[in-house]
Amino acid sequence: MAFRALRQAADTLARQMRCASVALLLAMGMGALLAPFTAQAATVLRVLSWPGYADPDVVAVFEKRHRVKVEVTTVASDEVLRAKLDSPDGAGFDLVAANTAEISRLIAHDKLIPLLSGNIPNTARQLLRFRQLQSIAGIHRRGEVYAMPFTYSEMGLVYDRQQFSTPPRSIAVLWDVRWQGKVLAFADSSHGFSLAAMYRGLAPFRVDASRFSALAKDLVALRRNVRSFYSLPEESVELFRKHKVAVMHANYGQQQLKQLRDAGLDVGYVVPKEGALAWLDCWAITRRSTQVALATEWINYMLDPAVSRQFTRRQGLANTLEEPPVLAGDGPMGPIVWLEPVEDETLRARLWQRIVSGDRPNRF
Repeated sequence: MAFRALRQAADTLARQMRCASVALLLAMGMGALLAPFTAQAATVLRVLSWPGYADPDVVAVFEKRHRVKVEVTTVASDEVLRAKLDSPDGAGFDLVAANTAEISRLIAHDKLIPLLSGNIPNTARQLLRFRQLQSIAGIHRRGEVYAMPFTYSEMGLVYDRQQFSTPPRSIAVLWDVRWQGKVLAFADSSHGFSLAAMYRGLAPFRVDASRFSALAKDLVALRRNVRSFYSLPEESVELFRKHKVAVMHANYGQQQLKQLRDAGLDVGYVVPKEGALAWLDCWAITRRSTQVALATEWINYMLDPAVSRQFTRRQGLANTLEEPPVLAGDGPMGPIVWLEPVEDETLRARLWQRIVSGDRPNRF
């Protein structure tokens, strides 16, 4: 009897263990089956932007508020921005931050959708000139607005006060052989040719075809004079400090000035007598977006007073809600020249690639 009872107890325990194992396997299997659906259900907002426009802590607040995931991709040049937007790979982007010249191009190529400003209530807080959207070239077509102004800056000259007794007056300083190896310039084909055109007293965005050969030779001379072409503002700060740079064409304007001063460098900032190219960056929603309502919420969030002011404090760039302080440098000498679409971006890019690859002047 004792043996039979022991045998029954053992059988019962075995059955219980088999049932527990089956239940565990079923639970694991269901978890594996459900995991992909859970991941797919997460809403993702994909943002294409510039350094400093969407810091992680700023993004985290938006994610928590809307219970979504935001993926931010940063670019360092307009060419990279175009390439990423033109790429058919992946899910694409819902939002892009771009200057008005690029916005105009994107509108022309039907890559953006119109915005409904009534769904972006923080636009009522913007300065009057940024609320008059139809007066801002490049962001509207046929009565519809495709982008919302966010930040702006001129591309002045940053110089080392220990090496210049007085501020440089002309962009010709970038070509001055006395500063060979102590010059930094931005790596961008469109801006490069516009800068060379201003150096020669030409219209920066409408270069005649007969002038490109001479401007390409000027840019070869610039290449030989610079220490390096940079892409990111942080990169320019490191190069400036490491190589004791004397002067830099500052594509990111006062953002770079702030970063250099925060790094302890004694630098000045000036708009040269020829003037300075200037950009107005805007937020826009792409035609590929599957999250239009959420993208609209993002634009409204970026125009929130707290977010805009924090952006200005951190980056040194103006926002569209408040008048900026007087130019944080030595005062402008020349005009501010807002970016416009150029006559032939493909030609500029092709020639620029040859220039930075080392082609000699006689090849142009």
